[in-house]
Amino acid sequence: MLSNGEIALRLILSALAGGIVGMEREANNHPAGLRTHILVSLGSTLIMLISMYGFQGPGINNSGDPARLAAQVVSGIGFLGAGTIIRTGNNIRGLTTAASIWVCGGIGLAIGNGYYLGGLTTAIIVLFTLGSLGFIENKIFKNQYKLLSVHCRERAGLIGDIGHILGKHSIIIKDIKVDREDNIEEGESSSIEITFTLKLPSRFINDSFFDEILNVDGVEDALWDRELGDAYLY
Repeated sequence: MLSNGEIALRLILSALAGGIVGMEREANNHPAGLRTHILVSLGSTLIMLISMYGFQGPGINNSGDPARLAAQVVSGIGFLGAGTIIRTGNNIRGLTTAASIWVCGGIGLAIGNGYYLGGLTTAIIVLFTLGSLGFIENKIFKNQYKLLSVHCRERAGLIGDIGHILGKHSIIIKDIKVDREDNIEEGESSSIEITFTLKLPSRFINDSFFDEILNVDGVEDALWDRELGDAYLY
């Protein structure tokens, strides 16, 4: 059996490792943050400790496989991770957060098993992956993915006409969102804002693009919205 100090050490290290990963998710306002990751990592460590040492003692059959109980953590956390995945139209968010929850389960199991080097090294690598690599990804893709906001008066065929111009410039439409303004007076056509999620070609020329968009019947204004970051890439 482990000493009380060793058990406490493993649980504390597990909570710290899970907290390191959770802080990055919390700072970026993702569905599962600091507390969730700590609880997943800590719970996994406890289950590993139970599976390895909780069934030892006089009168207890010690011939069982300690990996059987721990193995259920790997599959069971999948249900928790699925709850962080959000699908809106063609956009899917939360996959990275679900993966971070799953890997925190693995970190907890490793530390619970006494595999400190593997568990803590994994936590550091995960933190680097979520933080630094996310920044690098955004730098690489920020010139290819953009949001185009078009303010216009609603009419039949409007989106098709705009789409024709986008196609002429070899721009791929990833998603379309339409927001209607309230309090439209009777007899007036609805004022809408169309937000296009676009993938730009590598050699996109912006010179005449907005002139063509603004010449579409019903379009009042068009502009690039914020550059895509976590909302699309994660």
